[in-house]
Amino acid sequence: MMRSPERVSTAVRKADGDIVVKNQEFISLTKRNKILGLLLLRGIISFVEMLVIGIKSLNYSAEVAVNEAERLEGKQEKNSVFKSDTFKNMYFTLTVVFALALGIGIFFFLPLWFSQLSGVKRQALAFNLVAGLFRVTLFILYVWGISRFGEFKKVFQYHGAEHKSIFTYESGRELTLENVREYGTRHPRCGTSFILIVAVFAILVYSVSDTIYYVLTGVPPTLLRRFAIHFCLLPLVAGVGYELLKLSAKTSHNRIVKFLIAPGLWIQRITTQEPSDDQLEVAIVALQNALGIKKPALAPESQSSPSS
Repeated sequence: MMRSPERVSTAVRKADGDIVVKNQEFISLTKRNKILGLLLLRGIISFVEMLVIGIKSLNYSAEVAVNEAERLEGKQEKNSVFKSDTFKNMYFTLTVVFALALGIGIFFFLPLWFSQLSGVKRQALAFNLVAGLFRVTLFILYVWGISRFGEFKKVFQYHGAEHKSIFTYESGRELTLENVREYGTRHPRCGTSFILIVAVFAILVYSVSDTIYYVLTGVPPTLLRRFAIHFCLLPLVAGVGYELLKLSAKTSHNRIVKFLIAPGLWIQRITTQEPSDDQLEVAIVALQNALGIKKPALAPESQSSPSS
């Protein structure tokens, strides 16, 4: 999946080797609304948009795979309720809700609960350091664990292919297989780095918020109150994290910045893996379509719909 300022393009290789492309016009809310494009707010909006786009792209990829399997088995059901737009929209909504609930439970509430058990609930900085370190460790173990599975390994290989093709384009070179092969899989603007930046910055913000609560009430916040306060501050943390990510990408050649972004690039050793030439071709096609560079051999499925 590739996104440009005008559109989102998702390319999928079918079982017969052909690549199908779905193009959807997409202009970010941060570009269509001046208020939403303000500092900090744009980071929150961009995060939500990319979450939605990412899930939609994965669903489209899965849909192509299912259709291919049915075609090969001769079991296509054109009027199946499972292929209706209503079902697809309902399935997508449930997928987003489930993903958010699972993410909040595992990576947000669980670290707070673990830190509460550690006995440092009266020390704001110590509490959030423990929670933050546990959160980062949990995330690393999670991505490492799923990377062991074959299908997820392919996802991480495609992730690496995306980065390689983006590096090629940003270097001003033609998007050919030979050129794309030369670049690495780790990119400073990757969402993996964003997650790590947010996790680290959250330690500072949540330590301050817990301290303020203690000063005002004279007692440390309970687990549920911490969760509520921290959750309400999450958009602020995400907004600042987005700005820090953009800044680090622009100054990635600075020695100090290189040192600061190194952990995020290190984690990308797990979340991005070296792709095959077939996977590189899919990434190249997706980026070409996102940029409006169409190849005669392709027959993209165009779906233009306004963003909400």
